[in-house]
Order: sequence, then structure tokens, then C-alpha cells
Amino acid sequence: MSQPVFASGSCRCGQVAFELRAQPIITTACHCTGCQKMSASAFSLSALVLDEQFVVTQGEPVIGGLHGATRHYFCPHCLSWLFTRPAGNESVVGMRSSLLDNPRQFAPFIETWTCEKLPWASTGAVHDFEEFPEPQDFAALAQQYAQWHQA
Repeated sequence: MSQPVFASGSCRCGQVAFELRAQPIITTACHCTGCQKMSASAFSLSALVLDEQFVVTQGEPVIGGLHGATRHYFCPHCLSWLFTRPAGNESVVGMRSSLLDNPRQFAPFIETWTCEKLPWASTGAVHDFEEFPEPQDFAALAQQYAQWHQA
């Protein structure tokens, strides 16, 4: 029996499509210079989901970016940055929430790497961190996000 689809999305050209099968753990805006360069914007937007809740339903993403331990995946045709599998935490996927069919419902709850933030960039996130939240704080942030997202 297949799981229900919480949200779906695709790259710009539509050759790669994917589904979220559950609500994200948390939504983020990352202001690091790497995300600025890869997104060609002031920040990247992500929805962090459990690996088993993220399914590529069409196409074959390719690795791009720095080709390091953290893997960034792109559409092989239009080169849209689709999702990231962070090094050291293979149980989660950071997918670009702006690629979802209804991105309005995925506003960033936290913003990270504000120490590299462009001074005019604003996201409206509830929490901000100069780098990343401390690992021991993440469970509480995820719980707060779940309550905030339901409101």
C-alpha cells in the first residue's frame, strides 16, 4: 500500500519530479555563501524531510555542486538544484521547498548562517542562527515547527 502524498514538486523543466510523503521536520532558509552561489540568490530555501518520506517519482537526478561528502542533486537537463543529502546524516534530505507545487505553505521557520547573510535579505523566519542550531536544540525546534505549521 502506498503512502499518501503530502506535497509534490519538480524541477523547472519537469523532467525530475518528487513527492514528500509526510510533513517536513522543519523548513529553513540558509544564508551561507555556498547556498547563495548555488541558488544564485540571497539564500536557499529547504524543507528537511526523513529520507524514507522523500521519493523521486520521475527522472534521474545527478550530483552537482562541490561533489564532496555532502551531496547536492540537480536535474540533468535544466540543472535546477533539487535536494541535498547532508554528510553525516543520511536519514534526512534537504529538498528545495521553492520547487514544490505549493511553496507558499513552506515558509522558513529557521534561518541559518546569518553570519554570512546579505544585509538586505529578509525571510520572516521565526528563529535565526549565526551558523546551525546546536544538535541538542533540534528536537525542540522541530516540535515548535510542527505546532507553528499547524497554526
